[in-house]
Amino acid sequence: MTQMHPAISSAAMADPLRIVVLEGDQTGQELLEQALRVLDPEVLGLDVELPRFDLSLDNRRATANEVVHEAARAMADAGYGLKAATITPEGRDDVGSPNRILREEVDGKVIIRTGRRIPGVAPIAGVHDPIAVVRMAVDDAYGAKQWREGDEGAPDEIAYRTEKISRGTCRAVAEYAFRTAREMGGTVYGGPKWTVSPVYEGMLKEELDAAAERHAEVSYQPVLIDATYAGLISGAAAGPLVIPALNRDGDCLSDLVMPMFGSIAGAESVLLAFDEDFETQVAMAEAPHGTAPALEGKDIANPMAMILAVGAVLHYAGVGGVAGAGRASRAVYESVLEATGSGVRTPDLGGHASTTELTDEVLSRVRTKIDVWSSLGTKV
Repeated sequence: MTQMHPAISSAAMADPLRIVVLEGDQTGQELLEQALRVLDPEVLGLDVELPRFDLSLDNRRATANEVVHEAARAMADAGYGLKAATITPEGRDDVGSPNRILREEVDGKVIIRTGRRIPGVAPIAGVHDPIAVVRMAVDDAYGAKQWREGDEGAPDEIAYRTEKISRGTCRAVAEYAFRTAREMGGTVYGGPKWTVSPVYEGMLKEELDAAAERHAEVSYQPVLIDATYAGLISGAAAGPLVIPALNRDGDCLSDLVMPMFGSIAGAESVLLAFDEDFETQVAMAEAPHGTAPALEGKDIANPMAMILAVGAVLHYAGVGGVAGAGRASRAVYESVLEATGSGVRTPDLGGHASTTELTDEVLSRVRTKIDVWSSLGTKV
């Protein structure tokens, strides 16, 4: 007979935490399977239900993306999702990126990626404090209408695209940036190129200024996007930072910020959908990196980001009132960083551990923390 985890009591059993699992491709799927080991009830002491949807490229093609829509509806109903990296084909008439569909279906407004110092790994540019990039999840350069006019290949052939952003998305990015900075004790730093584009990019700047008035207790340092890059690399931007950004600016920024701390696989990415009061309705977490086909089957890819994605989903579940989820989230975050701090690191961080070995180390530490906290009756 299987013993029940000490953190679970039959008297306290409630409806299981439902996290929709979105399967992916290549190394992305391998890392997802490793991360799901952390959600074993015997590890965390949580009753978890994990409905799975196959978002591999083959299945998206076979279903003409219907599986993506089904997954999005399930995630909107559950409130939580965990996604593996997926392949985005290049062909114009192919199935495209599932991310756009997921974001639009759940009305996702914001993507947040937080770079943080990895113990035992020296960051570049002298950064030590966390840097969170809060970007638009929809619109802007992604999903823009594109076309060309003129003879193909001729010098006078012209390419066009039309982009759009909405006041509501700008407001969500601005508000969430200031709330995040308040929690971090940091500064809202950066912004779009509002001087060159006062109508289009200026809309985000207007919302940032308005949010600054609502949150006067939060430090605010508006800086043009090009100066933001320079400040990050030169070290001029100091202290915990929250950088609000347009969709593509934020995508590029996060791909800069993550490696500054050691590896793009060192932090999670979270898509958020809100109600009218900016309370989270849907949280979908994933790794910010791609499917890494060159690493498939080698058991050397860094699982940190996917495991931290589990921690992020549990964090939002805890905020949403799921008993024990907040404590489980803290155990996951601490265990990942303690494992790397102790020297258990994958090759991208200068170590020799395999994907499985690092995950095993994290699982061992999570179990110990949950057991100790349960023994002490400690609330965290």
